[in-house]
Amino acid sequence: MSNRLGRSALFAGLSLGELKIVEGFMHDRRYLAGEVVFDEREEGQALYVIASGSVLICRQGQADRPIARLGSGDFFGELALLDDSPRSAQARAADTTEIAVLFRGDFERLLQSHAHIASHIAIALARHLGQRLRLMVAGNGATG
Repeated sequence: MSNRLGRSALFAGLSLGELKIVEGFMHDRRYLAGEVVFDEREEGQALYVIASGSVLICRQGQADRPIARLGSGDFFGELALLDDSPRSAQARAADTTEIAVLFRGDFERLLQSHAHIASHIAIALARHLGQRLRLMVAGNGATG
């Protein structure tokens, strides 16, 4: 799994040893095509990293018009590491998909035991969220 984690921008720059440490805090899940990873409005409890396969992100009632299709190395659900806000969309496996899951409690334990690794991940998350915000602002014609 550490090889697959290393393909994600979330873990870029971590050594193989550090990836193995992170891997020890993650949980492997397998989803079949069409299986729901989480539903819109559900309480967020984890971050998901796609190891193989793909995931569709959809709004309620719009399953035929996905917001995004994510593939190997992509991650989603990252806000769940920060707060208890409900999910803003549904995540559903587009095909047989393997996902590494990092629950908030496990991230907090990683922060306590390996602060430098957890802070690296937190900075990568902040950069990702900042980039997404800039894209949203640019898409609305606003300046930032």
